[in-house]
Amino acid sequence: MNELLVRSLTGVILIALALLVAVKGGMLLAVLVAAIATLMFYEWTRLVKGWGPVWYISGFFYALLPALALLWIRERTPIDLPSSERGLSLLVWVFIVTWSTDIGAYFAGRSFGKRKLAPSISPNKTFEGLYGGIAAATLLGGGWVLATHLGLPLLALAPVLAIAAQAGDLFESGMKRRAGVKDSGHWLPGHGGALDRLDGLVPVAVLTAAAQLAGLS
Repeated sequence: MNELLVRSLTGVILIALALLVAVKGGMLLAVLVAAIATLMFYEWTRLVKGWGPVWYISGFFYALLPALALLWIRERTPIDLPSSERGLSLLVWVFIVTWSTDIGAYFAGRSFGKRKLAPSISPNKTFEGLYGGIAAATLLGGGWVLATHLGLPLLALAPVLAIAAQAGDLFESGMKRRAGVKDSGHWLPGHGGALDRLDGLVPVAVLTAAAQLAGLS
């Protein structure tokens, strides 16, 4: 099957599952997030084997912090929204910014990519892909903010987090290059492992929670 088709089908399934669980929330979300965090930590330990205890310990927090951030965000009650919706709209915004960054960067890079972004780390990433990811996150994330009456500061935060998401992608790519592997795992057809799929979500989730704690709602 065509690689793009496999990647797209897997992505659609993952998006549908994430949204379904986000809407349900509660124990189902907590269990799924915990399971994914555990898988992320497992993949991390395989990548950093022999790198020393600091890397091993860092992986624990790398998996734990975004998990806690996502659960905390889901329990938020954004301004101007009924309490029954709690933090669902904010959690979906986190997903939209992350997904649109990834999708926008992928297609912009494939269509217009010429200037290499970080050839020594990830030869396929380009500045055009970076700009495409930022544009997609800004437009789609901003549209969701306006549609759901989330805090207007999130309009400015979307492009910043798009950059953070792509930095997270580059960070994980650098780890894989050092470890001498193509993917962190082989669980997800067309995507690799959990770290491969969630490297952008890690900084977006943590920074969104931090922004909320700072009063950007």
